[in-house]
Amino acid sequence: MSVPADGYVEAVPLSDLRAEGRKLVTLDGAHVALFYHEGEVRAVDNRCPHMGFPLTEGSVDDGILTCHWHHARFELSCGDTFDPWADDVQAYPVEVDDENDTVYVDPNPDPDEPPAERWATRLERGLEQNLRLVTAKAAIGLVDADVDPAEQVKTGVLFGTRYREGGWSSGLTILTLLANVLPDLRDEDRKRALYQGNVHVAMDCANQPPKFDQTAFDARDLSPVRLESWFRDTIEVRDPDGAERCLRTAVAEGCSQSELAGMLVAAATDHRYLDSGHTMDFVNKACEALDIVGWEHAEHVLPSLVEGLATAERAEERSSWRQPVDLAARLDETFERLDELVESGAGSTWQTPANFTETLHSDDPEVVVGALEEAIEEGATVEELAAAVAFAAGKRVAQFATANEFSDWNTVHHTFTYANAVHQLSQRTESKELYRGVFDAAVNVYLDRFLNTPPAPIPDEGDADANPEELLESLLETFDTEGRVNEAGRLAAHYLDAGGDPARLRQRLGEGLLREDAGFHTYQALEAGFAQYDEREDREERRTLLVAVARYLAAHFPTRREREQTFTIAARLQRGEKIHEA
Repeated sequence: MSVPADGYVEAVPLSDLRAEGRKLVTLDGAHVALFYHEGEVRAVDNRCPHMGFPLTEGSVDDGILTCHWHHARFELSCGDTFDPWADDVQAYPVEVDDENDTVYVDPNPDPDEPPAERWATRLERGLEQNLRLVTAKAAIGLVDADVDPAEQVKTGVLFGTRYREGGWSSGLTILTLLANVLPDLRDEDRKRALYQGNVHVAMDCANQPPKFDQTAFDARDLSPVRLESWFRDTIEVRDPDGAERCLRTAVAEGCSQSELAGMLVAAATDHRYLDSGHTMDFVNKACEALDIVGWEHAEHVLPSLVEGLATAERAEERSSWRQPVDLAARLDETFERLDELVESGAGSTWQTPANFTETLHSDDPEVVVGALEEAIEEGATVEELAAAVAFAAGKRVAQFATANEFSDWNTVHHTFTYANAVHQLSQRTESKELYRGVFDAAVNVYLDRFLNTPPAPIPDEGDADANPEELLESLLETFDTEGRVNEAGRLAAHYLDAGGDPARLRQRLGEGLLREDAGFHTYQALEAGFAQYDEREDREERRTLLVAVARYLAAHFPTRREREQTFTIAARLQRGEKIHEA
């Protein structure tokens, strides 16, 4: 050829490339590695897609380009990798003009598929093979391609409910709750949240057998009441297969969202405080996931809850619920009269008594249970009581005494996230059985009393003239040092006292969370605190809840931040930066 095709740029003399075997050139900002191998000219991005090491320093043999940094191998003619953890390298079209001794390269080739489709495929690959770097690139690429974040959530939710035999677990919960807090986050942290969420889904599913579905019953026109009865009976005898068929039939029969949620919460409250509250939280998060991805996917998502419902540990089987006070038996007495209590309160409007939180923090379980019974007789709805108990549980976290064993953070945390789940579900279904969830949460608030002995004080009012931004910066710094729990709570409170914007505080707390290798409970703590903050208007209650979040995060930070390192590498590669240069 004598004239290059459109888009091709003169790169190097062919004779020079033949003599040296490889060349690095920069064309339209692209750093291109050129190789002369087996009589052919090949061109690829010089940055290894794994960690950016220069591929011109690698080796070529038998049509394979090997990066010497981590020994990732690439098919030289097209850039496809032999090692999925490394991802594919960009290959560039080449034209050779022998007559004029010139190699031309197209540094801006038309993509084989639109960016949104390409990154969607990459996300699926990252999930399938549990590849953090690929998942990070996909999260960044999809956001940059203006793809609705709900699409990434949908991919993760449908993958996680299909490829984990044990069903819904922590990974899907983390993905959903991070999707819930996306509006609170910085733009860059929204990418981190989607990455972290799907990474946890992939880790949950790694090396797990897929879920094989039961089918709905062929019978039709089964009433929601009968299906709920069957569903609860099968969960009672720990029969997940039968329960799944009942639930799938309810979906196929067109049961409403409220009816489906009602079936689930009824089964989840037939026994006390299942799996330390995780089961109820999973039910709530599965429903919230469907709010994001669409309830048309209920047949795929809701059955993933069945295994957990059927196999969950039941709190009445624990000594703490039986001795020295038989709390389970006491609640059974209440539940036998629940219809009567509700009927007594019909038509009445309940007013939250003064000091109701202190009543729920009583050292006497009879005082706690009696106060809830009285409230129902006075017309208190599930939602009203659930909101009150959720705050009482959140205050336990805010006042957790750090003299306790570190693992005791989990105890107050479980009560809070359970209570939050009950509260959120109370706005989704009118199921009367959900009152039982309120009592379960309140009993755990009682059981957690020793973890507030003595209670950590809620920070005193701070200086109204303090600089909010300085307080906010100091808060993030506390997360760099282990054990600065009370200082984190003080800074969060004093930031608000100085007139700081609560949205900025939430954004900073999210920033602190997403740079860490946070565990399941830490993600839950942030999202539950934010959710309960949004449910109330009282300034002191809101302040207490954000103190609780800040203290919990500080107790669990810092971590090694390995996942953040992977995300940073992916982000720099996407921006075309050179990683291995000072």
